[in-house]
Amino acid sequence: MKKWQTKEQLTDLLCSIVQYQSVTGSTAEIAVAEYIHHILSQKEYFQQHTSHLNLHPLEDGRRLLTAFVRGKQQNKETVILLSHFDVVGIEDYGSLRNLAFHPKELTEELYQAKEQLPDHVKKDLEKGEWLFGRGTMDMKAGLTLHLSMLERAIAGEFEGNLLLLSVPDEEVNSSGMLTALPVLNQLRENHDIEYSACLNSEPMFSKYPGDPDHYIYTGSIGKVLPGFYCYGKESHVGEPFAGINPNLMISFLSQQMELNEAFIEQLDDEITPPPVSLMQRDLKAEYSVQTPQAAITMYNVLYLKQSFKELNRKLLESANQAAKQTEAFVKHKAEHFSSVAKDFTMPASKVNVFMYEELYQEAVARFGQEEITRRQNLLVNNREQGDRDFSTLLVQELAGMCKDLAPMIVLFYSPPFYPAVSSHYDPYIQHVIEDIKHYTNQNFNIELVNAAFFTGLSDLSFVGPVTSSSRINQLTTNMPLQHNGFDFPEDIMEQLTMPILNIGPLGKDPHQWTERLELNYSFTYLPDILARSIDQLLTGSPKRQ
Repeated sequence: MKKWQTKEQLTDLLCSIVQYQSVTGSTAEIAVAEYIHHILSQKEYFQQHTSHLNLHPLEDGRRLLTAFVRGKQQNKETVILLSHFDVVGIEDYGSLRNLAFHPKELTEELYQAKEQLPDHVKKDLEKGEWLFGRGTMDMKAGLTLHLSMLERAIAGEFEGNLLLLSVPDEEVNSSGMLTALPVLNQLRENHDIEYSACLNSEPMFSKYPGDPDHYIYTGSIGKVLPGFYCYGKESHVGEPFAGINPNLMISFLSQQMELNEAFIEQLDDEITPPPVSLMQRDLKAEYSVQTPQAAITMYNVLYLKQSFKELNRKLLESANQAAKQTEAFVKHKAEHFSSVAKDFTMPASKVNVFMYEELYQEAVARFGQEEITRRQNLLVNNREQGDRDFSTLLVQELAGMCKDLAPMIVLFYSPPFYPAVSSHYDPYIQHVIEDIKHYTNQNFNIELVNAAFFTGLSDLSFVGPVTSSSRINQLTTNMPLQHNGFDFPEDIMEQLTMPILNIGPLGKDPHQWTERLELNYSFTYLPDILARSIDQLLTGSPKRQ
């Protein structure tokens, strides 16, 4: 019997999933996976096919879930339904924090206080078709819809097979999806199937406030996370010209990188936003009157089709410009100071710029490969930091071994890394798109707009066709973690590359305390749109042509 098909049933199912406070890295991230496994295990299909429903462990103890349903034709064509069940934190909810994971109660509470809310939020509340709460939009509604599609598959509504894949950690490192790649390979062999496409249901993102369009996506934007390690020359605050403060170097990097228009990329109607800083601080552990020795900054850089060589060139140019500005600034201030302090002479100073690989090879040349490996292994074995901080620590170790090269700026990369992927020009996907656009217009009087890239980042980046012609190792060579606990699975990604599509619910304000889901489109029309899409993906599969 199907229990997850009507708007009311889907809303109740969503609320039951949202109540698990699965903030990335929390124990509830494990609990929600177990809950989904539990409710699926109640289905007669999975009681008869127990090997088709599984929880798979990540190295850190979290688990991802797979659920396979074979279609009525017993053929190989299989569509993957991809989702994630982790959410971002709830600090932004303030006094409403305790209701953040109780959508119906939160929505009612907000309605009672609607006069104090922004007008656009108030209008949605008054319509009565919006459900508020962390994860309602991003992306437990998508997971809810996929469970509904799985129920239809069990009822024999699709010719081909469905494989539900729901993962943790999408919001931080995508460890869930990276762990899932070999699992997908193994399941393909175990069930003797072929993957026709991967269908994600991340929510649609508005392109501007008040955007009325309903989007479907044929690709997912790419992201790199460059870090700039600034190693200065420390001094006493009473002798500021005896060194160069890394915080000064960071300030000029900020001027070069923040919102830098050189990184904006346009492809048809898609435009990437410029870089923004995600981390910026000095690395001084405690207060003293000595200037900091080092500082770190990391930037969110999004791309569509640029090569890594081109991206790296722009980043390196920013570092070189910041180095020159630092030198000129210090020189100018020293000249002014010397006009007052007659016996003062400022020594010439140069800020060196290195790629991580260059600094690594310099350290190897000085101390030998065995010593560098020993030092890095020691750091790995005593690691307590997350990926970003540990990447910084690995750079810091090399910089300290070559401190005579300071002051210096070292450009490196840290996880997460999302390749830009697209099936926008794939005839198979274009056929599916045209069919569902026509179907949605005819049945629901809704015009779907096809966007080439989902701009919110998604795990489709690890299974879709990459847009850049450059090899990923051109970037990972300068990723300190590549050989110290992080292995980017380029080979298995190439083996699994498949057409991709994202068709998701309508919502607003992801990652904000006003995050909300529109229920009428999402749970009345979208289930049939998704079912139609799955049917077209299966019957129009390239394997059949």
